[in-house]
Amino acid sequence: MLRTPTGERRLDILEWLKDPAAHFPPQRHGDLVEDGVTADAVARKLGVRRAVAETHLDLLADLGMLRTRRIRRRTHYRRDEVRIAEVARMFEKGW
Repeated sequence: MLRTPTGERRLDILEWLKDPAAHFPPQRHGDLVEDGVTADAVARKLGVRRAVAETHLDLLADLGMLRTRRIRRRTHYRRDEVRIAEVARMFEKGW
């Protein structure tokens, strides 16, 4: 799932969200680090439509790798470091 061609984009998203302030411009509502990044910001960074970015973000959120927070009418996404560490350990053990 993370190694498919589109999985490369998901890995990029996870990498960018390690330090969102370095990869995304400030948002009007919500703090990049505390609240997360919107799908619009990720879409601009990827160069795709928001719906495409939302597909990647929602998959990562469904896997538990991202946490979501609603602010106004937007969903903000940020990394769940605990879950990412658990997944990394599973891969290290050979699944």
